[in-house]
Amino acid sequence: MQKKSVIIIGGGIGGLALAGMLGKAGYKVTVLEKNESVGGRARIFRQNGFTFDMGPSWYMMPDVFEHYFKILGEDIHSYYALKKLSPSYQITLKSDGKSYCFFSDMERNKALFDQVEPGAGNVLEVFLNQTKQQYEIAKHAFMYKNYDTVFDFFNWRVLTEGAKLPLFKKQRAIINKKFKSEILRKALQYQTVLLGTAPGDTPGIYSLMNYVDLVLGEWYPDGGIHAVPKALETIARKYGAEIRTNAPVAGIIIEEGSAKGVQLATDELLVADIVVSNADVAYTDLTLLPKAYQTKSEKYWNSRTLAPSAFILYLGVKGALPGIEHHNLLFTKDWEKGFGEIFATPTWPEDPSMYICMPSKTDRSVAPEGHENLFVLVPIAAGLTYTEDFAQEYANKVIAEIATYYNIPDLAGRIVVQRSYSVKDFMSDYNAFKGTALGLAHTLSQTAIFRPNNVHPKVKNLFYVGAGTNPGIGMPICLISAELAYKRIEGIPHPFPLERI
Repeated sequence: MQKKSVIIIGGGIGGLALAGMLGKAGYKVTVLEKNESVGGRARIFRQNGFTFDMGPSWYMMPDVFEHYFKILGEDIHSYYALKKLSPSYQITLKSDGKSYCFFSDMERNKALFDQVEPGAGNVLEVFLNQTKQQYEIAKHAFMYKNYDTVFDFFNWRVLTEGAKLPLFKKQRAIINKKFKSEILRKALQYQTVLLGTAPGDTPGIYSLMNYVDLVLGEWYPDGGIHAVPKALETIARKYGAEIRTNAPVAGIIIEEGSAKGVQLATDELLVADIVVSNADVAYTDLTLLPKAYQTKSEKYWNSRTLAPSAFILYLGVKGALPGIEHHNLLFTKDWEKGFGEIFATPTWPEDPSMYICMPSKTDRSVAPEGHENLFVLVPIAAGLTYTEDFAQEYANKVIAEIATYYNIPDLAGRIVVQRSYSVKDFMSDYNAFKGTALGLAHTLSQTAIFRPNNVHPKVKNLFYVGAGTNPGIGMPICLISAELAYKRIEGIPHPFPLERI
C-alpha cells in the first residue's frame, strides 16, 4: 500500500536525516532547500584550493551517528572514515598566556588535573563516572522520547531515572564546587556554549557533556564535517527522496486545519499529505504560516533566550602554524563579562573569547600544499547590527589577537583568503531569528516539555524537525530529532531508540 507524500522544508541535518528514514519506510519524500546546496549550517564553500566547513566543526557523540546509520541498515564506515583527535583540543588562557591540551584519555587528563590542582585527578574520575551514568540515562529515558504534556515528562519511569540527574542545579555551580582553578573550571564549562547557553544558566543535566567531551572524545570525518550531510543526502536519494535546491518556500498551505502542501517563492504550488519544517521555528511560525494558525506572537519570540550568533572568519593562511591544534579555545579572563555581553546586555565583545579550528592539521585535502585552513568563531549576541567597515575592523582585531596569543606575529601578512560571516548572513541564508547561529538556548525553561514541540498544536499533519524542537542543538541531537519526528509521523509511542526501520 502506497504511503503518504511528505514535503520537508529545509535540507539541514534534521531534514535530510528524516528524509532518509521516511523514504525507507515507503513515503514519497520531497526536500525543498532554499540555498544552492543542502547541509544547512553544515554547508561548505571552496576558494583558491581551500575547502571551508561553514558551520559545525565538532563531531561528538559518535554513538548517536552510528545508531542512525544502523537503524537504516547502513554502514557508517562506507560513507566516511573517522579519525579520533589527539589532543581533543587545546585551551589557551588570556590571563597568563598558558596553553593546556585535553584528551579523551582518563590517565592523561588525570595527570593534567593533578598537575594544575593536586587531588583534582581523582575528583575528575569520579565525576566522569557519574556523568557516564547520566549520559546513558538521558539517552534511554529522555532524548528519544516525544513530549505532549507535563505528565509525559513527570511519569514514574522518568522520575525514577531523573532522580539520578542534576535537573535543577546549574552547570556552573556543579563544576565550581568540585574544582578551584581557572583552567579546570573553564575546561569543564565551555561545552555549554556549544548548547548556546551560559554556564550559569545551563541546567546541570548537561554535565553529561563532560563525559561526551572527555571520554567519548572529538572526531573528524575525512573531507570535513560536510561529509555528514553529504552521506545523509546520499541515503535520502537512495531511498527515493527528491531533493530540490534553490527552492525557497514562501508559505505552508492549510485547508480546513490541515497542512496540504507549500507555495514556493516562485508561486509554484506543491501538494503533500504531510509537511515537516526543518526551517527556523520562529520563521515558520511568523512567516510561513497564515496568521490564524500562528502559535506565538513576535513579542513571545523576542522574549525567548536565543543561543548566540557568531562572528566567523574563514582564513586561508600561507605557511605552517605550529602552535595551533585542530580545535583551539582562547578564553578571556573575565568570561562572566563575556557571557553578559552575549545574553544580558548585548554588545560586541571588547575582549572576546574565541574558537579556532584548523582542520588542515588533520586533513591536508582542505588546504593547498604549504597552507593552513582556519575557521575562527567569536560568540556574539543574536541581533547585533554592524556595517561592513566595522566587520573588517573587528576581523583585524580578532586576527591580531590570534597572532599575539599563538605567537604568529606575521599572521595578517600571510592570509591569502579571508571571508567573514555573521548575523546578517545567518538571517539571509537560514532565515534564523535575529541571526542566531544555533536557535533557542538550552535554559531550563527551553528544555524538554518547555521547548517547541515537534507537532503543531493547531495544524494537522504539520511537524517540525531540527535544532529548534526537541531535543535541541547539535548535529547528533538533530539526528535524534529526526527519529522523534519519524515516530510522530508513524505513530510510534515508545520512548526508546528505534532498532530498525
